[in-house]
Amino acid sequence: MALAGGGGGGHVRGRRRERKRPLSEINVTPLVDVMLVLLIIFMISAPLLTTGVEVELPRTEASAVDVSQEPVTVSIARDGAIFVGEGEVAWERLVLRVAEEGGAEARDKAVFIRADGRAPYQAVARVMARLSSAGFTKLNLITETSAGEEG
Repeated sequence: MALAGGGGGGHVRGRRRERKRPLSEINVTPLVDVMLVLLIIFMISAPLLTTGVEVELPRTEASAVDVSQEPVTVSIARDGAIFVGEGEVAWERLVLRVAEEGGAEARDKAVFIRADGRAPYQAVARVMARLSSAGFTKLNLITETSAGEEG
């Protein structure tokens, strides 16, 4: 028997070369990573998108208003320009634009009036009187709240 001499090109049994099968599972780890990054970006940027018109609100010691539904926001800039949401509106179209922004039950919705602290008092009073005479009863003046600061 010649076993010692290095066995030459025979086929070795029991050792099969496995065939490569296509991968039937999708790797979702990169997808989850991207979705988490997008979620964090949207969570950080969403509060920054809520106010459109830059006004410097007057400071008061009043408490915050509890809101159960999305209000209509009317902003009055320092120069007396009137904005509903983020778009500027003419005085003649103020009531119509607030009604459009409020939807079907606009007269029952809260209207937030954000006026710059240096805006003319007459402009704020005129806007409030116009909305009140048009049937809007839930008018709220929005101010900066401060505890004991003089400003």
